[in-house]
Amino acid sequence: MTVEEIIQYCLMKNGSYIDFPFGAIPICIKVSNRLFAQIYPDLDDYKITLNCNVMMGEIYRNLYPNIVVRGYHCPPIQQPHFNTIHLNNKISDAKLKEMIDHSYFTVVGKLPKKVRENLKEIN
Repeated sequence: MTVEEIIQYCLMKNGSYIDFPFGAIPICIKVSNRLFAQIYPDLDDYKITLNCNVMMGEIYRNLYPNIVVRGYHCPPIQQPHFNTIHLNNKISDAKLKEMIDHSYFTVVGKLPKKVRENLKEIN
């Protein structure tokens, strides 16, 4: 997927928006002020970092060794909760979308109930 396609897919999620809290890069996609995707568009090091629960994070890393790695920029204590996916390698669009969905729902699942209910109403 291209950067534009990834951004477009992320922005289809209820309540999602682009933010730049760290400068122009990474391109951050948030929901309710919580980060669920960080896109690094440099073609030489094209990658995305996504939230994940510990079990799914490990599964993805085992299925795609050297393509999906622990969140490279996170402190060691947080690394099991983030995966960085190197996009210059072969990973299907369907699998990447699955990982983005997992990240979004992981983040939304940690939001207060009222916020989650409000997100369901957004179209």
